[in-house]
Amino acid sequence: MTPSQTAATYDRIAQHWDHAGFDHSNGMAQHERALAFVSARGSALDVGCGSSGRIVSLLLQKGFRVEALDLSPEMLRRAKRHHPDVTFHRADICTWEIDEPFDFISAWDSIWHVPLGHQAAVVDKLCRGLSSGGVLIFSSGGVYAPDEVTGTCFGQALYHASPGIPALLRTIEDAGCHCRHLEFDAGPDDKHVYFIVQRP
Repeated sequence: MTPSQTAATYDRIAQHWDHAGFDHSNGMAQHERALAFVSARGSALDVGCGSSGRIVSLLLQKGFRVEALDLSPEMLRRAKRHHPDVTFHRADICTWEIDEPFDFISAWDSIWHVPLGHQAAVVDKLCRGLSSGGVLIFSSGGVYAPDEVTGTCFGQALYHASPGIPALLRTIEDAGCHCRHLEFDAGPDDKHVYFIVQRP
């Protein structure tokens, strides 16, 4: 699937993350762990921000100036309703340029939708988009070799891919950053892994 096709899928299911019954604690403990490595509370970026606004809310509470981006117009419409004063970008992270470094970047359950052949370049971009001492948290598929699959989510086709953990670690190192934490966080049967990365 192309990024535009993925965005269209999320347009159709955006409401799933934007209702009172959604578990807004999802990913929060992992973000708190990542934030413990941060010294500067300046600028932050939420990549693939989605519709709930929960990560933006956390970063605002921690004192960051926050920007966010997503390619789904419906996701952005709902996110802006939660945070009308935040700067949102409708953009494809594959082509969007980071003009100024960020002290914190989150890409939670988002860049695994990027086409497999572009994922290493996106991770490299995010690593190089960190300020000195800046921290990146991102999630991926917990696989050890490149893999991609198109499954279904709420009845809609949805693409996921990962270059594999070894390739991601090499990309992080080549970008001049360190992996501070790597964890399979969703149980032994769920291939969900997240990385906490820091620029020295």
